[in-house]
Amino acid sequence: MNAALWIGTSFKMNKTRAQAVAYAARLREAVGAGIPGVQPFVLPSATALAEVTAALGPERTVLTGVQNAHWASAGAWTGELSVPQAADAGAAIVEIGHSERRAHFAETDATVRLKVEAVLRHGLTPLVCCGESAEDFARGRSVDRVLEQVAAAFDGIGGTGRALVAYEPVWAIGEHGRAPRPEEIAPVHRALAEEWGDRTAGVLYGGSVTPANAPELLMVPGVGGLFAGRSAWRVEGYLALLEAGRAHLAPAG
Repeated sequence: MNAALWIGTSFKMNKTRAQAVAYAARLREAVGAGIPGVQPFVLPSATALAEVTAALGPERTVLTGVQNAHWASAGAWTGELSVPQAADAGAAIVEIGHSERRAHFAETDATVRLKVEAVLRHGLTPLVCCGESAEDFARGRSVDRVLEQVAAAFDGIGGTGRALVAYEPVWAIGEHGRAPRPEEIAPVHRALAEEWGDRTAGVLYGGSVTPANAPELLMVPGVGGLFAGRSAWRVEGYLALLEAGRAHLAPAG
């Protein structure tokens, strides 16, 4: 789908299978045949992926995916999930390089690139996360740091048109993150749009996204969608974000 806006959520390490399926069933009921111009997507825990995908229905109005995958197609990688396994369970999207993975699980620019190549090779959509630390933000290095991360992710890889990029400043994400002002993220999104807007399927913003601030975030030039966490863990919150996307695309007047 050539969506004008991508709006998604990651459940992170939350929800049992039953809870995730109940969420998916309610979402399918509410979204129906879809929202013109908006591509919804949900990244549940891997344990619930197949059941959530089935509950959302064969129409694939709402895409599903995983929050991480290994770069190898198979092998002796204890505890890991391959891209073919994710696809077999229904995944269309693979999130790569989230700051929590980088900080706590030794994810690097090099392994991000390996994973991007693997996801594209197997025909899925990589969702590449990037974002600067609070220190880089304070030093005025946001644009440089983010462009470095994205360039490293796609280094030497052709055919990035299926890929998504999610700009998630580290200082804005998580329970203690600070919601950004539009002018704080605008320079990064402008730079990403100029450098990668025509070479990817979309550049999203993520980090303290809520239904309340979604309209102003979507107004930032270069923002091609939203990637939310805790505000969308209740289906009502996610539906409110989808409604913000619909309203953003609605003709004025």
